[in-house]
Amino acid sequence: PSATEPVELAQAFGRVLASEVVSPAPVPPFTGSAMDGYAVRAEDLRVAAPRSPVSLQLVGESRAGHPCSAVVGGGEAVAISTGAVLPRGADTVVPVESTRAGQGTAMGETVEVAERLVRGTFVRAAGGDIDAGASVLSGGTKLGAAELGVLASVGCGLPVCTRRPRVRILTTGDELLAADEPARVGGVRDSNRHTLPHLARSSGAQVTGVDSVGDDPASLKAAVAGALQADLTVICGGVSVGEHDHVKDALRTAGVSERFSGIALKPGKPTWFGTRDGKLVFGLPGNPVSAMVTFILLVAPALRNMCGVAAEEEPLSAVLAEDYEKRPGRAHAVRCRMQRRNGQWWATPTGAQDSHLLSSMIGADGLAMVPRSSGSVRAGDPVEVLPIRDLMSSLG
Repeated sequence: PSATEPVELAQAFGRVLASEVVSPAPVPPFTGSAMDGYAVRAEDLRVAAPRSPVSLQLVGESRAGHPCSAVVGGGEAVAISTGAVLPRGADTVVPVESTRAGQGTAMGETVEVAERLVRGTFVRAAGGDIDAGASVLSGGTKLGAAELGVLASVGCGLPVCTRRPRVRILTTGDELLAADEPARVGGVRDSNRHTLPHLARSSGAQVTGVDSVGDDPASLKAAVAGALQADLTVICGGVSVGEHDHVKDALRTAGVSERFSGIALKPGKPTWFGTRDGKLVFGLPGNPVSAMVTFILLVAPALRNMCGVAAEEEPLSAVLAEDYEKRPGRAHAVRCRMQRRNGQWWATPTGAQDSHLLSSMIGADGLAMVPRSSGSVRAGDPVEVLPIRDLMSSLG
């Protein structure tokens, strides 16, 4: 995990707690009312009945944020609002709809109650949600809306979180065109500069730069050297064995130690990984599906670990909905749509699985992982599926 830092609660959505948070006080901090009505003593209602209501003397009002100083004695009541402090002496709240106004007396107003209530009815006890000293969130918890609310409720306005790992992304190739650049013969729109930064942010990272460079070796070496200042660098394209694939040479020149080159995966065979001074460098294939799949399977888990996330995504047990042709030798990550039928997950491939068909990622809920040793899989066969929908659609 990265270093830690305090984060303002309003900015902490999606961050990961670095350590346990303990509540210094009970939540709620006082015994209060769960209803608008009247705070009473249950024993005063023991003879209440629809035809013979009990009349109680009103001695004050307790509103949310404005407690009542009166002590409720025998035959007395205090008007009370939802969330207000239960006055001393009272042990029960009668909802306003279960009462009717009594007759005015020389001593003030009264309220009539026509039903018996058990002591503690509609009363919220102090600490009913969280006890003082209780652990509310553990280190490694990713902060969502509910977690932020709990932190606020225990007075934690500056939770200590792991620092977001800094990520630089570099896409390579003479053929690359920006999305709004005029078309030219041989040009290819650079989709990786838009898909990979989103996946990085969804994995908890701070993307500090997204750059593109052509295949000229000198320009490539300069661009790689600049990208390596991040905690984790992703270089897309140029890691295969073609005559103009110069990325690995540029990485060696920059002092990056190769840890592996090439993996038994479709899509994603040319994937490369190395390190320098404790920083991570991933060389991903340039084909857009290969880049996304290898990022999801390799880079995203690395970023989650750097963020200190406590648990990894568990694969789903599913059944393949149609035949899938495959030869042994490489694992296949098959883009699938997931559907629940009769208590069972079914995985349906999104269509043709070629690594350049980026539209096959649209609507994909998971990657069905067919093992390296496996041959073709038939409809109805079991598969393990890694869910990817949250990663693909998260706000990051």
